[in-house]
Amino acid sequence: MGDDAGLLVVTLTSRHVGDTQLLYSEFADYDLGQAIAHMTIQAQAIGLAAHQFRAFGLEGLTKELGRNPGWAIVSMIALGKAAGDPSQGRDRRSIADLLSAPWSLSE
Repeated sequence: MGDDAGLLVVTLTSRHVGDTQLLYSEFADYDLGQAIAHMTIQAQAIGLAAHQFRAFGLEGLTKELGRNPGWAIVSMIALGKAAGDPSQGRDRRSIADLLSAPWSLSE
């Protein structure tokens, strides 16, 4: 989807907290993740596909964007119409299989 995406979104976060004694915001990445999750759900609701990825040249992108100090590039998101139809026959693990997993509390 990346090469044919209608839109590529660069996600950034500001970890700097001004006018406080905090060295960084411990919630900045969490807040960004929440925003991306909601954007992904909204994209799907209006018939678009969203794919978050980190396989890009961080140094080159940082130079190209000329971002402000204190901002960190985290990921990119490809948004657009899906290239193909979603798979119809996706296999799921059974409830019994999940309950027998090593992390299961039922023994």
